[in-house]
Order: sequence, then C-alpha cells, then structure tokens
Amino acid sequence: MSALLFQDWMRNAQSGMEDVLATLLPPETAAPARLHEAMRYAVLDGGKRVRPLLVFAAGELHDADRNALARAAAAVEMIHAYSLVHDDMPCMDDDALRRGKPTVHVKYDEATALLVGDALQSQAFMVLSEAGNDPARTVAMMRVLAQASGSAGMCGGQAIDLASVGITLSLAELEQMHRLKTGALLRASVMLGALCGRMPDATETAALDAYAAAVGLAFQVVDDVLDATADSQTLGKTAGKDAVDHKPTYVSILGLEQSQALAQKLREDAHRALLPFGDNARRLRELADLIVQRKA
Repeated sequence: MSALLFQDWMRNAQSGMEDVLATLLPPETAAPARLHEAMRYAVLDGGKRVRPLLVFAAGELHDADRNALARAAAAVEMIHAYSLVHDDMPCMDDDALRRGKPTVHVKYDEATALLVGDALQSQAFMVLSEAGNDPARTVAMMRVLAQASGSAGMCGGQAIDLASVGITLSLAELEQMHRLKTGALLRASVMLGALCGRMPDATETAALDAYAAAVGLAFQVVDDVLDATADSQTLGKTAGKDAVDHKPTYVSILGLEQSQALAQKLREDAHRALLPFGDNARRLRELADLIVQRKA
C-alpha cells in the first residue's frame, strides 16, 4: 500500500492517466485529422478521472500489473467520455457546456460528435484487448466493460432516463435507472482493477460488488444535489438543467436534506463492504469519501 497522502496519490494517478490517454488516443496528425482532434478534445484536459481512480484503487488490493491497470483505466475513461459526448447532443440532453468548455457538437458539429463517440467506444476495446497476456482474463475484462456499456448498463439507463422526462418515478424506479446509467460503469471500473491483479474469489467479488453499488448510487445522488445547489462555473456544466428539463432526480423525489442523508448512508455502506480487505482497501474507502464529499 502506498504511503502517499490521498491527495498526492490522486494527483499522481490523474496526471499519469492524462499521459496514458494522450498516448493511446490517435494523434491529431493522423487522418482523419479532424475526427482525431475532436476525440482528443473530448477526452483530454478535463474531468476528475473518478473511474480510472477506481481502477487503480481496486488494483492495489492484489498488486496488479501497472501496465494492465493503465490500459483498463484508459479504456473505461474512453467509454465514459464517449457517453458524455453523445449525452450532450441535441437528440439527448442538448447541452452546450461540459468540463468547463463547449461540448463536442458545439465545438465541431453534430455529425463529428456522433463519430467521436463511436470511435472512442471502438478505441476503448482495442486498448483493453492489449491489457495483459492472459487471454482468458482479457476476455473476462472485455465482457465486464461491454456489459456495463450496453443495454444492460449505461445505454439502458440512458434510454430509461430519456423516457422518464416529465414522468413521476418511484424511488425504486429512479434507483434502477441510475444503477444502470451511472452505477454500471463505476462497478466495471472496480471489477476491471481487481481483474488486473489476482482473480478475486467469490467472497471478494461480492464485497467489491456491494462497494461499487454503494458508490455508484452515491455518485448520482451527489450529482443531483449539486445540480440543484451549485452554479455552472463550479460544475463545469449547465447547472439546474434537470429541473428545467423536468427530469426525475433524488432531490425532486426525496428533497435536498434527505438526498444528502442518503449520500452519507451510501458512503457508510461502501466502507462496510470493504471490511474484508482491511487496510488494503484504503484507497477505495478514500474514493468513497471523495465521491460523497465532492463539491463539483
């Protein structure tokens, strides 16, 4: 376990991830240059890199190979970036601001934004396919990411989200939507990190699943709280848009105080899930704290 303070560990991981992504994305000088430029614009120089941080933290449980972790982290971040590009398009959430700068369809055009998302998804799986020398483990990792990205995960959650505009959802329905839309990729990040080391046994897998479920839901609860309380400059995206678009959120269903209390409960659930790992899970616990306590 690294002796670095959490903030130093996080900054090192984020900086290293930026370098890895810059290397693994196609260069702007390669044809088609405009598409590659837009891909790099969508991924580089922005974002908290929460998903890569989860990959690295889970990898520390079993001293995972650093190259495998870097590739797994890059792959999941490319999938996340592609989802943001598509989510911001006029046919989805129609947003003009992401990570403090114009969204890809605003900076370039809608057709380019569509292709950026498609290309980043393909690039992610190409990167992940070269994460290790064990074919069975590589296939397992690709399956984890594919399931989290598709209709049983992120895309399915987005479909439910789009169909729920202006509709009153129950708390259970809202939770299911976000376990797919946001939680599935966060869970994949944790499992990919673990798979880069020693294969987790059934008990460890259950513990990691419980942790990932808690932080995945907490991330969305906090997102809803911040959308209702923070400004656009702080968030780096348009604040208050959920209310304007009549989207169901934890704040609209539970209210602000109960939503904040739920986030704290989920943080406690995440910590409890990690008890079997002892101090080896320190970074995962610190990331649960970061997810719940963040201000943007």
